[in-house]
Amino acid sequence: MDHARRLPENAHRPLKQGESYEPYVPAHDSPNEFTVKALFFGVLFGVLFGAANAYLGLRAGLTISTSIPVAVMTVAAFHALKKMGGSANILEANLAQTVGSSSSSVASGVIFTLPALFLWGLYPSLLQMTLLAMAGGLIGVLFMIPLRRFLIEREHGNLPYPEGTACAHVLVANESGGGHARNVFIGLGAGAAYKALTGWAKVLASEAHLKVPFLRKGELGMDLSPALFGVGYILGPRIATVMVGGGLLSSLIIIPGIAYWGDGRPPLYPEMIMTINEMSASQIWTRYVRYIGAGAVAAAGIITLIRSLPVMIESFKIGAQELKGRVSSDDAPVAATPRTARDLPLKFVGVGLLAVALMLVFVKAPFGALEHSIERVVAAVCVVFFAFFFVTVASRIVGLVGVTSNPTSGMTIAALLGTAGVFLVMGWTDINGKAAALTVGCVVAIAASIAGDTSQDLKTGFLLGATPRYQQLGELIGVLTSATFVCLSVLLLAETFGFGSAELPAPQATLMKLVIDGVLEQNLPWGLVAIGAGIAITAELFRIPSLPFAVGVYLPVSTMTPIFFGGMLKLWLEKSAANEQQATERRDKGVLLGSGFVGGEGLLGVGIAAVAFVQGARPAGIGLDWLGPDWLVNVVSFFAFLLFAGWFVRRIRS
Repeated sequence: MDHARRLPENAHRPLKQGESYEPYVPAHDSPNEFTVKALFFGVLFGVLFGAANAYLGLRAGLTISTSIPVAVMTVAAFHALKKMGGSANILEANLAQTVGSSSSSVASGVIFTLPALFLWGLYPSLLQMTLLAMAGGLIGVLFMIPLRRFLIEREHGNLPYPEGTACAHVLVANESGGGHARNVFIGLGAGAAYKALTGWAKVLASEAHLKVPFLRKGELGMDLSPALFGVGYILGPRIATVMVGGGLLSSLIIIPGIAYWGDGRPPLYPEMIMTINEMSASQIWTRYVRYIGAGAVAAAGIITLIRSLPVMIESFKIGAQELKGRVSSDDAPVAATPRTARDLPLKFVGVGLLAVALMLVFVKAPFGALEHSIERVVAAVCVVFFAFFFVTVASRIVGLVGVTSNPTSGMTIAALLGTAGVFLVMGWTDINGKAAALTVGCVVAIAASIAGDTSQDLKTGFLLGATPRYQQLGELIGVLTSATFVCLSVLLLAETFGFGSAELPAPQATLMKLVIDGVLEQNLPWGLVAIGAGIAITAELFRIPSLPFAVGVYLPVSTMTPIFFGGMLKLWLEKSAANEQQATERRDKGVLLGSGFVGGEGLLGVGIAAVAFVQGARPAGIGLDWLGPDWLVNVVSFFAFLLFAGWFVRRIRS
C-alpha cells in the first residue's frame, strides 16, 4: 500500500459540496485488523490503565483519557514484535487502542458513583459492581452504533473529536516515521517531563491562582497542564473561547455574586457548617456553582437532544430498513458497502440492548437493594431512558471538548435527579431506594462515558480507514474484560484506605450522595439548578453554543484557561504564517506536538497512579517549600509554563 506520509488535507475541515474523505488506508484495501495480538495488547493495557485510573479518580475526582497512552504503548509493543520477526500494521494498532481505552471510561463511571454506597455504610459485592459496569459499558457502545454514521461521518470537520484526531496523528506519525514521528515523540517526552516536575518531583505547582482585587472571592486560575494546552491547540480558538467564557462567568460573576449576597448570613444550604464569608472561592464553587453547572449541562443537553432528533430519526429509519432486509449484512447491498462504512447490524444492537435490560430486571444482583421485580422494571426503564439521552449528548460533547473534559459527573447528576424524582413519587425514599437510585446513575454514567470514548475511537478509525464493526466489537470486548479488574481495584482501595478519607476523598461520589439525599429527603437546592438551566437557555438565545458554554460553567476556570491559551496560540500561529502552505505545516506540526503532550502527560499520570496504587501513597517528591511563599510558587510555576509554551511556539515556527 502506498500511503501519504500524513492524513489528507480535508481530515480537519468540513467537506465541500460533492467532496468525499479518502482515509489513510483506502476502503478497497483489506489489511489485517481484528487479530489476536491486537486484542491481547488492548486487553492487557486496558486492565493496567483501568486500575490506575480508578485510583486517580478517587484521589483527584477526575480521570484521564488513555487512548493516546494505549496507542503509544501498543506501537512500542508492535515495534518489539517486528524486531522478533513478527508483523503489525496501523489498523491493528488502532484496534488495540480501541480495546484498551474503553477501561478508562468504565473506571470513570464506577468511581464517580459506587463509592457513595460505602459512604452510606453499604458494601456492594464484586458481582454487583461488575454487572453494573458491564451493563453500562454495553449499553453505551450499543446505543452509539446507529449514531456513528451521522456524528462521525456527516459531522466530519464540525465536531473535531480532539483525542480521536490526535490519536490518528500519533499512529500515522509512527507509520510514516521521519520528522512527523519525531514531533510526536518530542511532544511525548516534553509532556511527560513537565508532568514529572509537577506531579512526581513536585518542584513546580500544577496550578497557578491569582486573586482579583476589589472583587470579593474573585479568583482566576490556570491548570499548568501540557495536556490541556495541547487539547486547546487541537480544538482551535472558537470552542476554546466559548468554554473559557463559561468558566469566567463562574469565577468572576457567579462566585463573587454569591459572596456578596451571602455576606453576613448564616450557613446556606447545601453547606450546613461554614458561612459564605468563611468559604474560599474554590469552596463556593464546590458547594454551590457545581449545582448551577449541573443544571446548565442538563439544560444544554436537552437542547442538544432536541436538535439531534432529526438526525436520530434518520439514523433509526435506516436501521428499520435494515431490519426489513433492505440493508442487511447478509445481503448483496451491504456487500457493495465500503469496508470503512460497515457497522454492526441493528439486529445485533437490538438483541444486545434487550439482553442487558432483561438482565437488569430478572437478575437481582445489579439492583440488589430492590426486592420486587416491579421495582427493578422501573429502575431498568430509568437506565434505558437516561442512557439513551446522555449517550447522544456525551458523544457530541466529546466531539467538541474531548474525553478529558467530558462532564460525566454533570450528566450523572442530571440522571440521578430524574431517577430520584421517580423514586420519590413511588415512595422509595429509604436507604434501599437511595442505593437503587445510585446504581441507576452508575449504569448511566458508564454508558455516557463509554459512548464518549467510543465516538473518539470511531473518529480515529474514520480518519485512518478502520472497519467500524471491528472497532465496535473491540469496544464491547474491552468493556467485558476490564470491568472486573476495575471493580476489584475499587474494592481493594476501599479495604485499604476507605472512601471519604484524606487519601481517597472520592469527591465525585460524595457529590452524588448529596444529590440523592437532597432529592429523596426533599431538600435539594433546586434554585441553583434552575439558575444553571437559565444560563444555558440564555446562551442559546444569544446564539452562543450552549453545550461548551455550560461545560465551561461546570468545570473550574483553571481547566478552561490552558485550553483557551492553546486555541489562541493556534489562531496566531496560523494567521501569522506567510502563506497557506506554511499555515498548514504549522497546524500539522502543532497538532502532532499537542498530541504528544496529551500522550506524555497521560502516560506519566497513569504511572504516578500505578505507583501510588502499589505503594499505597502518592510519590512524596521534593515539595514546593524550596520556592518559599505561595505567591512566589505561583509566579515561578506560571513563568515555567510560559517558557514551555515559548519552546512550543519556537519549535512550530522553526
